[in-house]
Amino acid sequence: ILPLVSVNQILLLLLVLTVCAILYSKVHQVPLALRNETVDLENPEEMGEEIPVVICAAAGRMGAAVAAISSIYSNTEANVLFYIIGLKTTIPHIRKWIENSKLKEIKFKVVEFNPMVLKGKIRQDASRPELLQPLNFVRFYLPLLIQKHEKVIYLDDDVIVQGDIQELYDTKLAPGHAAAFSDDCDLPSTHEIVRSVGMQNTYMGFLDYRKQAIRDLGISPSTCSFNPGVIVGNMTEWKHQRITQQLEKWMQRNVEENLYSSTLGGGVATSPMLIVFHGKYSSINPMWHIRHLGWSPDARYSEQFLQEAKLLHWNGRYKPWDYPSVHTDLWENWFIPDPLGKFKLTRPDS
Repeated sequence: ILPLVSVNQILLLLLVLTVCAILYSKVHQVPLALRNETVDLENPEEMGEEIPVVICAAAGRMGAAVAAISSIYSNTEANVLFYIIGLKTTIPHIRKWIENSKLKEIKFKVVEFNPMVLKGKIRQDASRPELLQPLNFVRFYLPLLIQKHEKVIYLDDDVIVQGDIQELYDTKLAPGHAAAFSDDCDLPSTHEIVRSVGMQNTYMGFLDYRKQAIRDLGISPSTCSFNPGVIVGNMTEWKHQRITQQLEKWMQRNVEENLYSSTLGGGVATSPMLIVFHGKYSSINPMWHIRHLGWSPDARYSEQFLQEAKLLHWNGRYKPWDYPSVHTDLWENWFIPDPLGKFKLTRPDS
């Protein structure tokens, strides 16, 4: 049996060792904020969800894409990642435009679109050949071009954004819906312009109801159309429903049977989307897609209405970088001149 004093000494030694171990761990513990894997809490932007915005940069229209990007970037604090889609021949120009202007601060990726995917899928006899440009069909192939995001915003290049793009991104999509669009009948304030320029805003303006394949769809010709120039898309649903393959099927059938209306109310890219998404899409807030600014060189909206609009779209022939056009001052607020001098605005005095 150990003497009592020895037991006390052992207990004391164990106590000292325990205290030393505690002190050592506190002194040498690495603060969480210094570890490599720690998120930088000082930069809240890094914590925000990334908002992917897809815009095409087409030859002869790059100033449009630049103005759209400029307007989005200037009106939000959100963590936006721009996907700029171009053809092989146009990509160097748009990259230099961004890197040599105030847009050099944006987060962006340039993605090349291969027009060979469209081979044999487009009729060449449209009344508006500009609508047959390959980049007009980029919206059909969003999951193939943008692979790491579930939710994506697609915008035509002839828009400017006056609101916070976060609001548009927060658009709720109903379960089972792969996309949200704006109905062409959604805003009474646009009806007067639609009537004044004889514009179509029903399926009759896009599909040829004399063809059996169209009648077999069972869609009333008076059904209100929607505009696919602004899309909030769910890429998971898009892939699950094989939306791209469905769109390609109707493009192919149009080549063979000429199914689209001869008036081509909004272009050859709209018609297959009207078929594939009929009754299966969610709605975008109407103020997030004020359309028809490019349908007439004379028909104008009130200034108050335009100030309240979150997004303006010059769909139609009369573009704000050309002449004549309406409300060009609102568009020019966001235009950034081409540092290479290739893209120039067309104005009465130019």
